[in-house]
Amino acid sequence: MDLEILWFVLIAVLWTGFFFLEGFDFGVSILQFFLGKTEKERGTYISAITPHWNGNEVWLLTAGGAMFAAFPKWYATFFSVLYIPLVLLLLALIVRGVCFEVRHRSHVQKLCEACDIALAVSSFFIALLTSVAIANFAVGIPLDSNGYFVGSFFDLIQVPVLFSGLLGLSLFLTNGALYLTLKIEGELQTRVCKISKVAVTVSLALFALAASLTWGRSLICFVPLIFILLAALLVFARCLKAAFVMVALCTACSVAGLFFFMYPNVLVSSVPENSLTIMDCASSPYTLKIMSIVALIFVPVVLAYQIWSYYIFRKRISSRNIHSEV
Repeated sequence: MDLEILWFVLIAVLWTGFFFLEGFDFGVSILQFFLGKTEKERGTYISAITPHWNGNEVWLLTAGGAMFAAFPKWYATFFSVLYIPLVLLLLALIVRGVCFEVRHRSHVQKLCEACDIALAVSSFFIALLTSVAIANFAVGIPLDSNGYFVGSFFDLIQVPVLFSGLLGLSLFLTNGALYLTLKIEGELQTRVCKISKVAVTVSLALFALAASLTWGRSLICFVPLIFILLAALLVFARCLKAAFVMVALCTACSVAGLFFFMYPNVLVSSVPENSLTIMDCASSPYTLKIMSIVALIFVPVVLAYQIWSYYIFRKRISSRNIHSEV
């Protein structure tokens, strides 16, 4: 396999990791505000992701860094085109991080409640903006022959892109609800089980609509639909662990399908001949070779650390043992 194609696949894997791991992270952050009736209950929900949220964000940063190093022209064009949305995304990430830290250290109830609201709002916008951003990879944006953006802001929020954002948001909420069913116990878990049925049903309806709209393009469009259908059946059968796995597979297939449609492009233009291809944007062979060696060494280390982290904090939590778990 050529190194250019290898790094295209690796970047797809990094985005997949982000959408799954940070996906249920965002989902929990949004749901805690609606499921928790008191500050303590919301804190219990938040505790389910407290040990992991910072590590999960590494996937987004690594995906951006890999794009910059492996395909600098792709990175430069994409981040220039989506400058305003990505600045808003950065601000939301900052607000989200501050909310976790302030809430953990503060004992003032009103301040904790304000952090809960800000956490839910910032996570909502991050989930929506990242889904919209990655959809723009494949939908097509106005580029000239030199790869410069020649459209307006409204060209970045077309109906297919907004629909993809809504689809991603629903998948994040489903991820978050199912993750909480595996981490929370007691009455708080009962509430999450109810909302997980609603979330997976909405996701199923959206994926069914997406599959019908892309009918005839590729069978890969129907693979995520099959997994989310299985997840819905498993949720109503109360096989929650299996449902969580099905949603993970649905997420992976959705991102894989997006990159499959892009290939051999890295950024699709509304004028096909102006699309940026893998070969147009790739770094030098020497740079890609060095990056591959570094990735071969450090990626297994990062994966091992994250697996170990989830293993250490694998026990269920409740409002009774919240302080002993985190």
